[in-house]
Amino acid sequence: MTSRRFAVALLALSCVLLGSCAKKTPTLNLLVWEGYADPSFVRGFEEQCHCKITASYMGSSDELVAKLRGGSAGNYDVISPSSDVAASIARAGLAAPLDLAKFPGYSQLSPQLTSLPLVRVKDQVFGVPFMWGPNPLLYDRTVFSQAPDSWNVLWDPKYRGKVSVWDELSTLYMAAQVLAFDKPDPTHLYNLSDAELDAVKKKLLELKPNIRKMWSTGGELTNLFQNHEVVLAMGWPLMTNQLRKLNFPIGETIPKENTTGWIDHLMVTAGSENKDLAYKFLDYMIESQTQKKVADVTGYTPANPQAAQYMTPEQVKSLHLDDVDNYQKRIYFWQDVPRRSKYVEVWNEVKAAQ
Repeated sequence: MTSRRFAVALLALSCVLLGSCAKKTPTLNLLVWEGYADPSFVRGFEEQCHCKITASYMGSSDELVAKLRGGSAGNYDVISPSSDVAASIARAGLAAPLDLAKFPGYSQLSPQLTSLPLVRVKDQVFGVPFMWGPNPLLYDRTVFSQAPDSWNVLWDPKYRGKVSVWDELSTLYMAAQVLAFDKPDPTHLYNLSDAELDAVKKKLLELKPNIRKMWSTGGELTNLFQNHEVVLAMGWPLMTNQLRKLNFPIGETIPKENTTGWIDHLMVTAGSENKDLAYKFLDYMIESQTQKKVADVTGYTPANPQAAQYMTPEQVKSLHLDDVDNYQKRIYFWQDVPRRSKYVEVWNEVKAAQ
């Protein structure tokens, strides 16, 4: 029996032992980013474990934290926090510590990701890295014959009413990069002073005439491009992937200022009553073949580099799995923001300004 078939048989057997033959079908509830519960890969787990997956989607890290802190933690079994809030969720006792010995696939994950302190609190690990990627500049290739080389293009008066930015703190980070507040230390983006935040606010207020709409979901930005309402945006590779499948002439680039990015983790909530099944789901999701399927849907780079063996050379190159080190040098991964409430206050002031 091949190792793959053995792994599938082992998972199926373990799911039976979890009680999947009981009369009531167990349900695993997810609160995750868009694209992380697609039937193309979730259905395989449902069939093997004779369970049901239900998913709710979040539009920002702050929305996730608000739901968990608002008493909804017990409503979900698995969450996918990004690297800016994963540690605070763990510190707040909202996630359960993981026994890594129960994750056969953990050893396959990139040491560059598992060695980071993002989900470690007091020598305990609270999450497994899942997918990662940048917040790139997206552009309509019928308007731009060449990729714009700077985030400053968003402020060009020529594109008045034709720009979209994410309704999220990463838009503050982007403006801070334009103002060079990431020099010489990129991590300073996540701990700006009051004076620097005032400058960021002023810079974004100058951008508002160009903003057609602030998007909050991936589907919303995809529609804005499809309907030709916008020609420029900060987005995710997910939208690039969606628009390419729709044959829309979308372009994606990381400008000369570089960009911020994220490492999404999978965590089991402290209030989950299905922790054994949740453990099985996490291990399934970091398995190399599942990771390849997730990459197909999202355009994100998998945390398990062994997924590359199932990809075409073109896909490996497009996901930068052939040159991870150099690619990551252009991405300033989100980190815990000590004064997050202040950042949120500034962002809300930007949104409220006329």
